[in-house]
Amino acid sequence: QVQLVESGGGLVQAGGSLRLSCAASGVIFSMYNAGWFRQTPGKDREFVAAITWSGTNTYYTDSVKGRFTISRDNANNTVYLQMNSLKPEDTAVYHCAAHYRTNNEVAIRNSERYGYWGQGTQVTVSS
Repeated sequence: QVQLVESGGGLVQAGGSLRLSCAASGVIFSMYNAGWFRQTPGKDREFVAAITWSGTNTYYTDSVKGRFTISRDNANNTVYLQMNSLKPEDTAVYHCAAHYRTNNEVAIRNSERYGYWGQGTQVTVSS
């Protein structure tokens, strides 16, 4: 049974930092791309960042480039999202997700291509 469990969310002031973690089990994690998506009430899930199975390639939505960094540790089946210079508009529930490896960037940015999801962790940025 595949499980993805996020941690590291919380309340932070604007300009602060948080590091999200996503621990995977039940899957050969090194064969899967991993992504972070976020969602606010009434809105669709939004792509934030993704990393390919080996960690070679990373992808970001424009609004977080230069502030967020995605990384992974395949030895420990974990993917991270380092979030710096946080803004109130970053407030959302952040979900990690995994899908079988591909280099197709369109697929990597598409939430519908991800078959495994975590429950999410709340990130709240106060102004």
